[in-house]
Order: sequence, then structure tokens, then C-alpha cells
Amino acid sequence: MQIVDLSKAIKVLHEGGIIVYPTDTLYALGADVFNEDAVKKIYETKKRPMVDPLPVAVSDLAGIEKIAFVDEQTMQLAECFLPGPLTLVLRKKKSIAGVVTGGLDKVAVRVPGNEVALELLSEFGPLTVTSANIHGKKTPYLIKDIKMQFNVDEVAVYLDHGRLDGLPSTIVDMTMDKPSVLREGIITKREIFDAIRYK
Repeated sequence: MQIVDLSKAIKVLHEGGIIVYPTDTLYALGADVFNEDAVKKIYETKKRPMVDPLPVAVSDLAGIEKIAFVDEQTMQLAECFLPGPLTLVLRKKKSIAGVVTGGLDKVAVRVPGNEVALELLSEFGPLTVTSANIHGKKTPYLIKDIKMQFNVDEVAVYLDHGRLDGLPSTIVDMTMDKPSVLREGIITKREIFDAIRYK
């Protein structure tokens, strides 16, 4: 298993480039969420409609609060399951541009339970965390297969962390009157509501 030096990836991100990095589920395409041109490159590279919001990865709970509004129930879920395969849909703050969220006033955010991702996010800051694939296609488990989907000049750095084939994260919308599980992944719907109920 080869791990690419993070310094190169961080340099590329500062220059507005795109990288592929590991998460606790699958590989993700990463770009600086505060660089609108870099975010647009993600849409172009994935061939993803710009009305489809891009999820954001941060390194810790403080990172969530910098980009989104957090209430008590959100903190309960975050403390129970993050870092880990949980994506929280929250009201976004003005720091996040509409290009990231497909023009919506909410943002999907997560703290991936992967040591490489956490170190990268801690050193650089929030990144897009959309799956490393062409829109509508399956995400490959191995870097060598991911490279075959993209042109050489589209992705500057690939952080190889071996085979990644985890189940998708559970997505919970916290912007409604009551939390709503939009996608049940590794964390079950019952675990989500138990965490809120008994905390």
C-alpha cells in the first residue's frame, strides 16, 4: 500500500487543483470548498449536474460549526458517531458558496473516520467529499481503477490507501422539525434515533 506525501496534495489544493483521497467508506474527489473555481472543476471532472450539492468533509466538530449551524441534537449525533460514516445535512453558513450546495441553503457535512483523511483535513481545511467516479458510475475500490475514469490532467494527486469498499454513510437531514434519515448506511436508522432519544 502506497501513501503519497500529503505535502504534495496540500500544495495542489492551495493551487486550486483536485485530488483523490481515502475516506472511511470509499475514495473521494477533493477540492478546496472555499475556492469556487476548484469546486466547479469537481463538477466538470465528475460530469455531475451543478444542481446536485457536493458534501463537505471537515476534521472535527469545530470544523462543522465553522460552515453550518449546529443545534443540540446535531451535537448529540456528532458526538456519538463522528468521526465515522455519518453525513449530517445542516443549514449552511455564508462561508460556504452556493456552488458547493447546488444553490441550496443547506450543506451535507461529515468527519470521515480515516486517519489519512483526518490528517489532510486538519492540515488543509474543509474539502469536497464526493465519490471518486464519473457521475452515475460505480466508484472503483482501487486507485488504479479510479485513474482509468479520469483524464491525466484532471486529478493531480491520488492518495493510495489500498482497497476501499465500505458501505455508504448514513445521511440525516437535521434541517427539518424532526431529524429525517435520507439514506440508511452503516449506521442504522434505529441507532440514529436511539442516540437522540437517550443522550
